[in-house]
Amino acid sequence: MKIYTRTGDAGQTGLFSGRRVSKADLRVEAYGTVDELNATIGLLRDHLTEADSRATEVRRQLLVQQRHLFALGAMLADDRPEGNYRVPASAATDLEGYMDKMDEALPRMTHFILPGGSPAISFAHLARTVCRRAERRIVVMEESDADAITYVNRLSDYLFVVARYLGKLEGVEEIQWSPDPT
Repeated sequence: MKIYTRTGDAGQTGLFSGRRVSKADLRVEAYGTVDELNATIGLLRDHLTEADSRATEVRRQLLVQQRHLFALGAMLADDRPEGNYRVPASAATDLEGYMDKMDEALPRMTHFILPGGSPAISFAHLARTVCRRAERRIVVMEESDADAITYVNRLSDYLFVVARYLGKLEGVEEIQWSPDPT
């Protein structure tokens, strides 16, 4: 099977029902941003060292999220009423459990922090911002799924905690934001 079909050459794409829509359609924008998020999380996973078993656990968690995001993208592309794709109902609460465990190792947050410190930390923050954009794209759809919105909202929180946790593992000091740039 060839990867190119030429069916999108006029700026349209097909949904699961077979209906053709503009590639600028809100639904396409939503699942395209989820796809971008998935790729960004893959990039983050690639930058985690396997030397630390705690980072290995984060890699495992991120892979689970990539699978959930693939299901979410399929759900968004499926415009049929009987759509078969869903993010598991436990996905958001699972993320809360992961965050609670990582938070135990982190200092209490008292300031906003600036993204950065190492490639892995930066990619976690990049994934977080792409996740927030995906959330906005999903929310703007007329038939937004409440569970999907909850999951993506929790995922962005999780990615923030991952960034902090990776900094702790790497011994990188958080840079606190100050309104005074000096």
